Amino acid sequence: MPSIRRSLASAAAAVLLAGAATACGTSGGGTDARPPSATAAARQTTHAAGLPTSFPTSLKDLKKWEQAYKDGGWRDWNRATWLRKAKDFVNPVISGLWSGDRMRGADQNDKQVPADVPADQGMTDPAPAPVAARAVTPPYHVNAAAVGKLFFDGPQGSMVCSATVVQDPAHPGKSNLVWTAGHCVHAGKDGGWYRNIAFVPAYNDGGRSADALKGASRGTLAPYGVFWADWASTSDEWIAQGSEKGGGGSPYDFAVLHVVPEKGAGGKSLQETVGAAMPVWFDAPAVSSIPVIGAWGYPAAPPYDGQRMFACAGRPGRLSLDAQEPTEYRVGCTMTGGASGGGWFATRPDGKTALVSNTSIGPVTNTWLAGPRLGSEAKKVYDQVSGKFR
Repeated sequence: MPSIRRSLASAAAAVLLAGAATACGTSGGGTDARPPSATAAARQTTHAAGLPTSFPTSLKDLKKWEQAYKDGGWRDWNRATWLRKAKDFVNPVISGLWSGDRMRGADQNDKQVPADVPADQGMTDPAPAPVAARAVTPPYHVNAAAVGKLFFDGPQGSMVCSATVVQDPAHPGKSNLVWTAGHCVHAGKDGGWYRNIAFVPAYNDGGRSADALKGASRGTLAPYGVFWADWASTSDEWIAQGSEKGGGGSPYDFAVLHVVPEKGAGGKSLQETVGAAMPVWFDAPAVSSIPVIGAWGYPAAPPYDGQRMFACAGRPGRLSLDAQEPTEYRVGCTMTGGASGGGWFATRPDGKTALVSNTSIGPVTNTWLAGPRLGSEAKKVYDQVSGKFR
């Protein structure tokens, strides 16, 4: 690994500037790529008994729970036994579970809304023109060190989202925090916590196509290792209101993870391992004060192949699906499912680039993306995870 890596901040700034100059650029590629096909294992929906209906309350219970989990109990998606409360999160490491084939075969987990979202009391701006996503130049550890893919298992099989390494105020320079969408870790009002949640920074660092990755080793796909979430937190609003389809809960569709390396990393934190972590810009101003936002991620639904990183940049607008809920940011972008949870970046008044949102929803036509404005609820989630590992 190179000892010095350029942080995502500089790369994001370059994309932001390019986006400001050309509102609609040419596509960075991907139109000839094939969507990933899930393997039989990824599509496994067999229910296995053994998981408790509440969080383990003793070390003995935890060991029994972990054994049942590792024996296949994690495949049991019975609603009555699906842990869903904020305090119930548990995600024991299963070493080697995310093999190269399993990662390549993971499907996208997108949230879609109708293409024509009605204006809501003047808080929704006209839909932006689609901006063609541009391929991020590899190697990703140089040009987008903080960005990666998030893998997890749900009732439909193995799934994938995008995510970002963010700074941890409790551990400056040594963060193990990852930012993503709430719907990438929790099913919302109709379900509970997803399982086997793991983050892979700089996934497919060389930017190879799906065809070129056939038979590739796990090390090729995960050059900096696999990091498992040992804690996750999302908003109470997402747990209560979130829905897999439509925009329910999207203004609160964010989550923060604390991760640990699957096989140890010599005592290094995630931030030290990848060489970058993004600051989070809470209570960012209205869209009129942010000239350009850049959205990053690994789109997986056609015409993209799910293996390469893309980015869009443009002037944000407002989206409101409910007059009683916070207004969201919206940008023109052709990225598809799989980009969910990916970070949105903007330049703060101090000139630094920071995470300002994450991809939550998009229309069936894949012409724009929307993400939550990170206010007090998001700060609460962030502080809770940071404080837990102080």
